[in-house]
Amino acid sequence: MTGDDHGGAPLYQRIKAELRAAVGRGEYEPGSPFVTQRELCERYGVSTTTAVKALNDLVAEGLLVRRRGRGTFVAEQAERTAGSGAPSAVACIVHGLPGAHVSNLVSGVESVCSELGYRMYLADTARRDVHASPGREARALQEAIDSDVAGIVLYPVEGQHNMELLGEVQRRGIPLVLVDRYRTDIPTDAVVVDNFAIGYQLTRHLIDAGHERILTLWSETKVTSVQDRLTGHVQALRERGLPIIPALTALRPYGEQPESVRLALLQSALDSAEPPTAALCANGYVVANVAKDLVSLGRTVPGDVELAGMDDAGPFDLLGLTTVAAELPSNEMGATAMRLLAERIAGTTDGPRHVTLPTGVHTRDATSGYLRAVGGETT
Repeated sequence: MTGDDHGGAPLYQRIKAELRAAVGRGEYEPGSPFVTQRELCERYGVSTTTAVKALNDLVAEGLLVRRRGRGTFVAEQAERTAGSGAPSAVACIVHGLPGAHVSNLVSGVESVCSELGYRMYLADTARRDVHASPGREARALQEAIDSDVAGIVLYPVEGQHNMELLGEVQRRGIPLVLVDRYRTDIPTDAVVVDNFAIGYQLTRHLIDAGHERILTLWSETKVTSVQDRLTGHVQALRERGLPIIPALTALRPYGEQPESVRLALLQSALDSAEPPTAALCANGYVVANVAKDLVSLGRTVPGDVELAGMDDAGPFDLLGLTTVAAELPSNEMGATAMRLLAERIAGTTDGPRHVTLPTGVHTRDATSGYLRAVGGETT
């Protein structure tokens, strides 16, 4: 195929024209399996995005049909007549939309949907609060099933909920990709960041800065991302020969606890014989609460206690209070998840794939300024 075949048309348009002509010549019988996106990539030397876009358009035009769990087929004549030409829809089910992390993640999903011609239905299972609700997730999953979506991108709630509904999604052959964390009880595609590296690298940075007693403070606890971060934190302590102190490394919620509970936890740690000099916080929400609580207890940040943030979910501007923080590739995470989903929809049949994206680390030394929390003020 050369660039002169169809003038200056986009590459996927030229591929579509060749495929349409091949069907017209009878090279593919009605009802027979059609060429897969992987085969298109190899045949034309194009990217997955270009191949998926060409196939999606031919499905929307009614020339091809997708059969869940089986792949893409040449449409029978009756199917072509009945085809509406409407683009396929995918569901994006997340929680915590007000935060930068989730908003950017959704933006990544949406950008690929627009690029590939999908419509996106968005559901937030947390709404106005930080905590996601298993019940809201269940309703969003059921609505996606009832709406006959082509696939689902899911940022799952904490814990192992809605197993029956997720099983129904898989029984119906609806492609499913998890983002930010994975489920150990369900084999699915997933796109995550290197959470072990987050815990490890931030801890190493704090140790290099002279901190040997580091308090870990969490939000969610029953998720793989948090468990992997704690593992990385503990590994960094062990490599430096520092003791693993259960009172400092306990995996317990902090961010959404009542203020009295948070203050009591902090006061107990600060009153110990060897109080922590740094706090490794789950996210921006926890950073904000810890800074406020430390000031309430008469301490200063960073004077008495240094803060580190394990991701930028939450009030991003308050991460200026941290000496070091991880920067999540949120937009890339959403875009990658949607591309995996599109490949599944287009007929890729290999087993569950986990994609792990690298993270950046933001240090105070690399910024033009930082915040201090002193005596009830943030400056």
